[in-house]
Amino acid sequence: MAELIKLYEENPNERELEKIVAILKRGGLVIYPTDTVYGLGCDITNHKALERLAQIKQVKLEKANFSFICDDMSHLSDYVQQMNTSTFKILKRALPGPYTFILPGSRNLPKPFKKRKTVGIRIPDNNIIRSLISALGNPIVSTSIRDDDDVLEYTTDPELIYEKWGHLVDVVIDGGYGDNTASTIIDLSSDEPEVVREGKGDLAIL
Repeated sequence: MAELIKLYEENPNERELEKIVAILKRGGLVIYPTDTVYGLGCDITNHKALERLAQIKQVKLEKANFSFICDDMSHLSDYVQQMNTSTFKILKRALPGPYTFILPGSRNLPKPFKKRKTVGIRIPDNNIIRSLISALGNPIVSTSIRDDDDVLEYTTDPELIYEKWGHLVDVVIDGGYGDNTASTIIDLSSDEPEVVREGKGDLAIL
């Protein structure tokens, strides 16, 4: 069963963060808070963990629509082609924030994603997950935790998340109640921005 670790957004405990980083580096999976719904993810460089993530979502790794969560925009150039000025301005206005941006992928994408033309990028406005990524030193590959409940699409209570998912992952971070509205997905991979899914986040950034 996973470890349930309580962290506070104002000041995430460094020792606990280092413990989670060590688990991620060993191929562990972690559930964590964002500025929208809780996410499930792993170290982008750990192939074994990526396979586990795909298995939980019941998809082939090469076809999975996972997004990359970064702590700031400095990591973007590792995985995304050079951006034009208008795309960069949109990202600067929106991030960190509750958006997932679809951008043209670069040739540096990790092996399982090499054939993909685009990649989803997130920089959540949540200090817990950004501090964790900063301590890890590279992005986390992520997917949202969905619920089978017809009424509630996303579970917001970390203890309920732990009960339901604790046997599948290695760590559940309790960062308080999450939101039940997912991120807004915006495709910036062609000339005009296209809103793929309207969720949390103001479209005035476009």
